[in-house]
Amino acid sequence: MLEVSTLAGDGWSAGEDWQALADKAARAALALTPYAGLATAPAAVEIAVKLSHDAEVHRLNEQWRGKDKPTNILSFPMIQPDLLEMVIGADGNADDGETQLGDMILALETCTREADDKGISLSDHVTHLIVHGTLHLVGYDHLEDDEATGMEAMETRALETLGLADPYGDRETGPGGLDD
Repeated sequence: MLEVSTLAGDGWSAGEDWQALADKAARAALALTPYAGLATAPAAVEIAVKLSHDAEVHRLNEQWRGKDKPTNILSFPMIQPDLLEMVIGADGNADDGETQLGDMILALETCTREADDKGISLSDHVTHLIVHGTLHLVGYDHLEDDEATGMEAMETRALETLGLADPYGDRETGPGGLDD
């Protein structure tokens, strides 16, 4: 059973239900992957989402990716994609323990600036980023153009199921348009 836990730091609007938003976004992303069964697996499958600030994300981005700048979201997978099949029981022997799928951390200032630049709400942008981050947690990437195109298509479909517009509709950024 999927459990998404969200911790919102100072400055993140108290009027927004970030927990519900993160849960819906993660489920929408997983539903489009071969790992959709993670949402209903016998194991407790956990995703942690921290809504933080540029300073913390900047520090982590430099530490883990060697990039001396903040970014909108960082994803930290905790399980290798080739082991995900065991968690959902693809071989008939489902894991019934606990599995930490991974962690995500988002930077408020960067996310707010990007949402403003796109003319969308912060909650819609964060939903997109959590969909994007969830796909990273199950092994998707956008290092190559074909990977980016496939991942963007999945993000667009997931957001469509949530009633949100195609975030790549203008395609000005090309494949891999998110700054992660």
